[in-house]
Amino acid sequence: MANDTSRLWLMYPTRLVTRPIIWELCKKFEVTTNLRQASVNEEVGLVCLELDGERTEIKRAIAWLEEIGVKVEPVEINTIEG
Repeated sequence: MANDTSRLWLMYPTRLVTRPIIWELCKKFEVTTNLRQASVNEEVGLVCLELDGERTEIKRAIAWLEEIGVKVEPVEINTIEG
């Protein structure tokens, strides 16, 4: 099965800023992560993350992120290139 790539904005609430969410994501799901951009302080985290893997696994990973309280939105095409 061919791999898909999804670019996502992840918005972390204050209570999750210090949690190693991307590490957990890599351990729980068969996806490859590529951190494209991040801005994190003690109040909020904003991360642009690329996920590569089978579509069903990416969907499971996104559902998990949302379950733990991370807001997930797709990146608009051509927002971050290169």
